[in-house]
Amino acid sequence: MNLIDGKAIAGRINEETGRKVALMKKHGITPGLAVVLVGEDPPSVAYVRNKDRISQQLGLYSRRIELDQSTTQKELLAVVDRLNADPDVHGILVQSPPPPQIDESEIVKALNPAKDVDGLHPLNVAKLAMGDPTALVPCTPLGCQKLLVESGITIEGKHAVILGRSMLVGKSLALLLMRKGQHGDATVTVAHSRSLNLTKILLSADIIISAIGKAGYLRGEQVREGAVVLDVGTSRVEDPSTRSGYRLAGDVAFDEVAAKAQAITPVPGGVGPMTIAMLMVNTVAACQNQTGFSV
Repeated sequence: MNLIDGKAIAGRINEETGRKVALMKKHGITPGLAVVLVGEDPPSVAYVRNKDRISQQLGLYSRRIELDQSTTQKELLAVVDRLNADPDVHGILVQSPPPPQIDESEIVKALNPAKDVDGLHPLNVAKLAMGDPTALVPCTPLGCQKLLVESGITIEGKHAVILGRSMLVGKSLALLLMRKGQHGDATVTVAHSRSLNLTKILLSADIIISAIGKAGYLRGEQVREGAVVLDVGTSRVEDPSTRSGYRLAGDVAFDEVAAKAQAITPVPGGVGPMTIAMLMVNTVAACQNQTGFSV
């Protein structure tokens, strides 16, 4: 079993991103990222602070906008409009999930697609589906693909099974792995809660990516010998032995699956660091697209 160290791979990607940013700044261009947080959801607060910290470490212009839990749809749209018009901001991310009074899909549609570094605007989704290389691709799927590539795992011709059909991960990742050409050309099955014969489907997979958010859902008997397993899910599980009273757990029953897998990601330290690293990559790409400067 080969443990895929997402933290180490993300570190190497961040170093390359930092070098690109330094070169751009020598030419008077500083990629700018604005992250908007509505409310005080603890995991979201932690994610936003981490994104802000890493973007500053890499030399990006970073703007963190924190809004009250009671912020209205109209007020949030006004913030997005201002960021769309701000030439210092090349990438915008509105942290998910927002409070219930916010219609997240309308916020995504209000983003300038060129600044949509989460890759969820309908125009970017359409570009991804059409194989357009200028598409900004959602960060977690992009991170999963990069983990496979950097770990020397062949994607072309392989059967990849994705557990979960969200646009944030499942659907976007399927489009990405099916894309014709380098680091694509996989045969992809997207499975979900209504899928019949799920274990049979999983046992046919060369690559399994689980993104359903149910701790310990994927068991050893559902994975064939030599499969590659990426665990996107992150859940809080009660654990009295820890100071916080909980621990983070993935979708995968790690010990069971690791005994059979060719390669596997841990939680934490697997896909999570890659998501933030690819956000930085997308911000630099968005800046290059908007300024016409290429590194």
